[in-house]
Amino acid sequence: MRRSTRLFEIIQILRSAKAPVTAEMLAEKLEVSARTVYRDIAALQAQRTPIEGEAGVGYLMRRGYDLPPLNFDAEEVEALWVGLSMLARTGDSTLQQAADRVCRKIEALRVPTDWLQVAPWGAPMDDPEKGCVPVVNYREAIRNERKIRITYEDADGVRTERVVRPVALIYHIECTMLVAWCEMRSGFRHFRTDRIWACELTEDHFCGQGEPLRAIWQEQNHWDVPAEPS
Repeated sequence: MRRSTRLFEIIQILRSAKAPVTAEMLAEKLEVSARTVYRDIAALQAQRTPIEGEAGVGYLMRRGYDLPPLNFDAEEVEALWVGLSMLARTGDSTLQQAADRVCRKIEALRVPTDWLQVAPWGAPMDDPEKGCVPVVNYREAIRNERKIRITYEDADGVRTERVVRPVALIYHIECTMLVAWCEMRSGFRHFRTDRIWACELTEDHFCGQGEPLRAIWQEQNHWDVPAEPS
């Protein structure tokens, strides 16, 4: 989490807290050390953010403090809320956590959106404890144009190990598909992420090839429903 995002999160947590919040509690929520929280609190106080309290006791936000409003009209807020809520269907836990943070920012606008509800059913969550590879791993590999080695199980239960160049993710209703150039097949293949049983970043990159590969794939597929890889 970026420091700017973390500082915002601290403000949001303290604004909604009804009792002092300790550095340890903040550290657990933000997944950082208590020492990092102390530094962040000091930085916010130096910026004249009205945070009261001290180490070992807990922190509170002085009443009446608010953040500058974002320039969204009512329909834009509603569109954001619905779109962010639908991320729960993707099974991408890291994107969902980011969506939750944005939703808290929208709540700060004081625009009622609780009447807009989105059903949570969709792709299974990418829970590492259940053997699932987090989707964030693929997004990072795509951004960094880095090859990955995957173990994939097809619809017949046959497992193969492949080195691929990941170029895109498709979020379907029931699953997420990884689009990649498969070096074993010398062509594009679509892999269901819930059938990838292992994923390892390699030391090899394909710098500068990501965008051209995506363009070729889009031209070839026209967003047709992808078939299982062979």
